[in-house]
Amino acid sequence: MGDSSSSSSSSPASESFFRKHWEGYKEFWTERFSFLENYSRFVNRDKPLPSWSDSDVDHFIASDPVHGPTLKTAREAVNFGLTGTVIGAVSTAGVAWKYSRSLHGAGLSFLAGGVFGWTFGHEIANHWLQLYRLDTMAAQVKFMEWWEKKSEGQS
Repeated sequence: MGDSSSSSSSSPASESFFRKHWEGYKEFWTERFSFLENYSRFVNRDKPLPSWSDSDVDHFIASDPVHGPTLKTAREAVNFGLTGTVIGAVSTAGVAWKYSRSLHGAGLSFLAGGVFGWTFGHEIANHWLQLYRLDTMAAQVKFMEWWEKKSEGQS
């Protein structure tokens, strides 16, 4: 009797409403964030990778004719995001301060404007630099592999 009740509790028909929906959401978000698996071997290490400098990145860009230019373009896209952040944060906070004279309103507007500016800046970079044509994640993973080998003295 114990065996039949335990086997029926694992059947899909007897799962609770919340359990079925949780499994659906879990599968949905796991699929959406599957790109994190590319970086897990670099993040979940016993000994973290040492920091790298801009000259290390430039050396990789020069040494890898396939992924180097893509990584360089992805790094240029960050400047668009930073510019958008500054413009969005300052302009939104300025408008909020002008019309409300509220310090906390201007502060929240500064944060929200920064987030919106970052997003808008990256969207501009995506089109301006045509990032949608490049596999920037593969270039970043190749750089991490290269840095891992170099920092362990294998290259």
